Amino acid sequence: PNQRGLNENTNGLLRKDGLRHNLIMDQLSDRFVQAVASRRNHIPRKSLGYQTPLAAFISQITDEQLKNF
Repeated sequence: PNQRGLNENTNGLLRKDGLRHNLIMDQLSDRFVQAVASRRNHIPRKSLGYQTPLAAFISQITDEQLKNF
């Protein structure tokens, strides 16, 4: 099926990180999943004004909300 370019790009990046299309997620360690998520969350996105997803998230939450993490 046709997917948007961002989806295809993200899928390609995840495959480069070792997440094959037919991978069983239960076989992945938490440490590996966290490492992949961290890499993805530090890529600037055009849709976020060239901020990283993490920076965009932090800019939207209050100090009070941040204390709960």
